[in-house]
Amino acid sequence: MTNTAKIRRQGGATVFSIPPALLKMLGVEVGAELTLVVSNGALVATPTRAKKRYTLAELLEGADEMSELNKQAAAWNVSPPVGNEVS
Repeated sequence: MTNTAKIRRQGGATVFSIPPALLKMLGVEVGAELTLVVSNGALVATPTRAKKRYTLAELLEGADEMSELNKQAAAWNVSPPVGNEVS
């Protein structure tokens, strides 16, 4: 697929448009970040793979179980010695 784009000035930046079909071929959407490299006189745009953004629900998944494990582990801090532990 071949397309042409005209470079234009917008504010203080120099920009050109990427047709929706090319965005789809790259697997990116508006707002995606691209790495731009000049290779043998050609401009190569490669999507940067952003770090996965987790939802709050995903971040809190398993928090109740971890809380219970932390309570169990805390009991070891106040337990009396049972052998030759250094106190």
